[in-house]
Amino acid sequence: MRTYSLFIAHLIALLLAVVSGGAGAQGTATWIWSPGDFEIWLSNRMQVQRVERDVAWPPFWRLYHHQPQVNFIRQVDLAAPEDIDIAVEGIYNVAIDGQFVHGDQHRVRVPAGRHTLNLQVYNAASPPTVFVQGPTIRSDASWSVGPRPGVPAAHAAHWNLSAPDTPPSRYRLPTREIPAVAVARADGGVLVDFGQETTGFVKLKNLTGSGKVTLYYGESKEEALSAQGAETLDRFTLADHRGDFIAPTSRAMRYVNVRFDGGIRADDVTLLYEYLPVAHRGTFKSSDDELNRIWDVAQRTLELNTREFFIDGVKRDHWVWSGDAVQTYLMNYYTFFDSDTVKRTTWALRGADPVDMHINTILDYSLYWFIGIRDYYQYTGDADFVKSVYPRMTTLMDFVLARRNANGMLEGLPGDWVFVDWADMPKDGELAVIQLLFARSLEAMADCAALAHDDAKAATYRQLAAELKTKIMAAFWDPQRQLFIHARKDGKVNPLVTRHPNMFALMFGYLDDAQAAAVRRNVLTSDSVPKITTPYMRFYELAALAESGQQRYVTGQIKDYWGGMLRAGATCFWEQYDPNVEGAARYAMYGKPFGMSLCHAWGASPLYLLGKYYLGVKPTQPGYAAYVVEPDLGGLAWIDGKVPTPRGDIAVYADAQTIRVTGVAGQGVLRFTSAGTPRSDGGTIRRIGERRYELALEGGKTVTVARKK
Repeated sequence: MRTYSLFIAHLIALLLAVVSGGAGAQGTATWIWSPGDFEIWLSNRMQVQRVERDVAWPPFWRLYHHQPQVNFIRQVDLAAPEDIDIAVEGIYNVAIDGQFVHGDQHRVRVPAGRHTLNLQVYNAASPPTVFVQGPTIRSDASWSVGPRPGVPAAHAAHWNLSAPDTPPSRYRLPTREIPAVAVARADGGVLVDFGQETTGFVKLKNLTGSGKVTLYYGESKEEALSAQGAETLDRFTLADHRGDFIAPTSRAMRYVNVRFDGGIRADDVTLLYEYLPVAHRGTFKSSDDELNRIWDVAQRTLELNTREFFIDGVKRDHWVWSGDAVQTYLMNYYTFFDSDTVKRTTWALRGADPVDMHINTILDYSLYWFIGIRDYYQYTGDADFVKSVYPRMTTLMDFVLARRNANGMLEGLPGDWVFVDWADMPKDGELAVIQLLFARSLEAMADCAALAHDDAKAATYRQLAAELKTKIMAAFWDPQRQLFIHARKDGKVNPLVTRHPNMFALMFGYLDDAQAAAVRRNVLTSDSVPKITTPYMRFYELAALAESGQQRYVTGQIKDYWGGMLRAGATCFWEQYDPNVEGAARYAMYGKPFGMSLCHAWGASPLYLLGKYYLGVKPTQPGYAAYVVEPDLGGLAWIDGKVPTPRGDIAVYADAQTIRVTGVAGQGVLRFTSAGTPRSDGGTIRRIGERRYELALEGGKTVTVARKK
């Protein structure tokens, strides 16, 4: 007992700086755990469900594990004794002021006065989690967690799991039943069309008989009808079945080809649609019907890929990829503003310490991970999350810095996958685009270190970023051609010109006005530079152009590329689109006839482009404490929509003569152009340049500006 008491006293001393509490605490009790543990465990459970046809295909990278033992600590100050109910996942004990509680540990009386509660939980199968409910003592973020004495503690993590009889290990996405749009019956089976891409559990209603049932799933009709080529299928052998039958595994599909063998019959086929509830806050409408349809389909694409985590595709891979995720975060900020899924995905991607490989084994994906956290803070203002994940940011960055070459740059080492894009280009040596992402990730680290009050590291990261940017310009900027070249290997430059480094340098603001204009002219709008064929990199290419005011050009590109997919019959946006490929051949990828994903998260990028660069809404201080609204019609007659923020939704309407904006709390400013002196029904318009004006916005108030073409 003395040993345990000393252990508790030591742990309490470590936690005093981070633990808060006291009588009268408000809020609802929720399940809590050590940060990252539930997210790592849940992502493992989800990602190992991938199959190729009927063969399991788990991720090829290292899967981390949750901590099996966690100490939960809470200090309280009670005016009167309090009874608390305790639910725990794992083997546990309860101690008050270092003394074990004997007897019933599910309902515990805490005496009046100041006390320290400690729950020590062990669970190797699933994350140790705790639910505590009392009049004032409740499990929430005010609790602290630590793996063992001597290790700095952190605030407990939680989500929206607030039912004491439904612990985190039993979490499942909700479902709702949806009917088929069309059913075609034939001897031995039925082809079902749900009308659009979807995901869930196939339900065979009033199934009777004995024999075999095979479900061939297809994102296209051709895939569902291909017994040999369908990427996913399920086979069942049933004996004297009576009643409804529900497939045990959620699958992605638009079509399902149900084949019956023997004396089996079913009255109908429906789907238990599986989904994560999200709020559809962002909206966009315009004078262009096709662009409106693109927005709607992009939102459907994002919604399907917003699940326990942001995944890459609902059919394939159903994995969490960092490069896909960092784009999905940005799309999310202009549609659902679902910060919880961003946080879960960030934890899941990072895993645990020690670090011995890049995220997803991909060098550039580690760099995107840092950038995504900085973006999250800018949009949400959630400093607590950044501080909680910062220790794992530093250990991953230590790993990255240790892999620099003699020039202080990154190149692929044994075990690394340098991805960049599905592009036919050399990827060995020092790639200019990798160094640009590295510089940006160092800047992100500097900002997050400052937020975590790690001033020494903040200064170091900022200096490293500045030095690296100087090296990048010296090594890769071609002053004669006024563009970035592709790479350098063993000291010898590769003069190949690719779009990738040029668009990132432009988007990151690393170029002066003359250099930016040259890059737009010589690379991004030049037909002599190889085109980008994936939505993944089109995202950055079009964002870079929009950053420099090329919205009219971007409008044409969106309508050509994403509109082309719609004209090809897409109900969600694809992993890749080549307008020169027609028919069923367009579904082929990776050497397989139906290998391409027809609902891929990175295909939804118009959500971000239209919200940020057309409606023109973006935060200029974290969490929209300050923000700008700068509508750009991009060649359209009018645009109308809403952009979600932590402070409410910003509504924007614009046409050639009128702009109408409803702001949110914070230092908002409307910026616009006008050929003549504009007028407003509220506030004072200020001229800021040639034909350029601005007007302060007030939270909850709508202002209308009349301008001249």
